[in-house]
Amino acid sequence: RTPILAYSLKIEPAQCFINWQQDPQGNYLARLVFPEPTREFSVEVDLVAEMAVYNPFDFFLEPGAEEFPFAYAPELATELAPYLRRDDLAGQPAFARLVASIDLHRRRTVDFLVGLNHRVSALVSYIIRLEPGVQTPEQTLQKGRGSCRDSAWLLVQLLRHCGLAARFVSGYLIQLRADQKSLDGPSGTEQDFTDLHAWCEVYLPGAGWIGLDPTSGLLAGEGHLPLACSPEPSSAA
Repeated sequence: RTPILAYSLKIEPAQCFINWQQDPQGNYLARLVFPEPTREFSVEVDLVAEMAVYNPFDFFLEPGAEEFPFAYAPELATELAPYLRRDDLAGQPAFARLVASIDLHRRRTVDFLVGLNHRVSALVSYIIRLEPGVQTPEQTLQKGRGSCRDSAWLLVQLLRHCGLAARFVSGYLIQLRADQKSLDGPSGTEQDFTDLHAWCEVYLPGAGWIGLDPTSGLLAGEGHLPLACSPEPSSAA
């Protein structure tokens, strides 16, 4: 993950009490108490992050997890139980058909994950959706479009129905303009870009939590800065 080297928090009105807490997943939460009524409330966060390029495939898997399908060891499955909980397929015909169509023949785990991530990216057109909440996998598939959080939750549920522990991630996406044009491929964004974003992480024995971004179809890289990881999207809000 991209290390955050420093951050600062500015809150208005400044006359308030701040208490840092942690949720059951270890995410940090700031609780604010204001002694007086106010007509304005703002939070401004500045951070310095080390945007060093790294290879998202630079990890090793336990021998038993190098090929998919595989089963978690019983003690590990117990610890991962909240991240293995699946939505019921009843009443979700489009999602049930997608689950049934997943090719489960034995192959390298990384190849399986890359293929499934690409498939969700191709199935769901990205839109900016201002309505609160996250669509169900069925809603996302029927509409064929969704926000980053909708695609992330769809991939989480697909992975769980394949027997893999997966969790929802909320954070920032930072893309910086390249200093020099690429000579043998796309150069990426033409201007610096920062926005809130959501993606998915899957647990692989030997590697830990590996980020998958179904909006782009890529693995999470140095531009993905997670703020909260949770079994359910509502817990990351």
